[in-house]
Amino acid sequence: MSRRSTGLRIFGVIVFAIVVTLFAALIYAAFQNDGKPLDTFVPKGPSSQEIQNLVLPVFAVAGVVFVGVMGAVLFITWKFRTTSEDDPEEFPEQIHGRTGLEIGWTILPALILAGVAVGTVATIINLNKKEPDAIQVQVAGQQWWWQYKYDLNGDGNFDGPEDITTATEMVVPAGRPIQVTTTSNDVIHSFWIPGLNGKKDAVPGIRSPLKLEADEPGVYRGQCTEYCGLSHANMRMLVRAVEPGEYDTWVTNQLKGHAADPTDAKALAGKTTFKALCAQCHVIKGVNDEKMKTATVPLTAGVAPDLTHLMTRGTFAGSILNLYDPVDPNDPSVTLPASDVAAAGDPGAALTGGTVDTSRVNRVSLEAWLRNPNAIKPNYAQGGRGMPNLGLTEAQIDELVAYLETLN
Repeated sequence: MSRRSTGLRIFGVIVFAIVVTLFAALIYAAFQNDGKPLDTFVPKGPSSQEIQNLVLPVFAVAGVVFVGVMGAVLFITWKFRTTSEDDPEEFPEQIHGRTGLEIGWTILPALILAGVAVGTVATIINLNKKEPDAIQVQVAGQQWWWQYKYDLNGDGNFDGPEDITTATEMVVPAGRPIQVTTTSNDVIHSFWIPGLNGKKDAVPGIRSPLKLEADEPGVYRGQCTEYCGLSHANMRMLVRAVEPGEYDTWVTNQLKGHAADPTDAKALAGKTTFKALCAQCHVIKGVNDEKMKTATVPLTAGVAPDLTHLMTRGTFAGSILNLYDPVDPNDPSVTLPASDVAAAGDPGAALTGGTVDTSRVNRVSLEAWLRNPNAIKPNYAQGGRGMPNLGLTEAQIDELVAYLETLN
């Protein structure tokens, strides 16, 4: 055997080993969670488990096909390679016209695809089954946050006085199905909580169904997956699953307004600042909700986050900032690593209307947001998309934070 042939063989073996190693590493990495919050391979609810039950066998079939096809290609390439002794004018034996082979490599892929199709259709049917006792929630995408409306009496109207409108976080009872309807008030967005279900586009003028259910109480993060402008990457979402009893208490509190004036002088001054500078976009029930019904909101989406029960949430600014500690004081724009569930912020007793622990309020990020929101979350406020820089003084910021801390 010539030295050139030996070198080519060694080179071929090395290349093959590298390809196999990289492929194995890729498969291994894909199934490693390592605390990542947006891991679609870690189902936490019935719908996501349905998807997992389909994905794994399909991946297994695809893996077998890949190994089989690539193995055959490599074997044929190696076995029937041209050597120095071969006649360059001689063609290999042709297999055209071998009916058995042609039927075989036509039927086998068809059977594989048919099997995958049956499983896919069955999964789609199961995912779209409506549960009679499901909680109805309308999810509306905005640039760049999410609004949630709860139809509590099941009359199909999400804007009644007995219904709930909130923002940034969807609170649900663990173990109970949630029938979500996605839509948008501006451009196309996409709603995705990978731990609970797949993606569903939020399209202006269209109502699209999606079913969610969390097996256990916890925090389930998501991300808008349809490019929607400057802060698409900062348009996150969060589902906070709680015990059924705690959910009922949360609902009772959410139906309340905040008509009473704060007793603290600083907070009262903050309310005055809110009414003067913030009330043209944001709503607080009992403060400016009646006025906002006839007001023209200078926003592309026509709405800004409802702040009535701000302190019952763990995050704000499209769920990119913590409303409560823990927080990194050296970086007001980003809190803890997303792999830490505590990074979602725990409102504690304030979730259901209890006392706000002001010692845990993330004043660093909250003040930074009021000081210059565009520095934290890029927007186009002059075009009605996102929160503008209001040029607040440090005294006004301090007063506004004091007032916001009363909104539970």
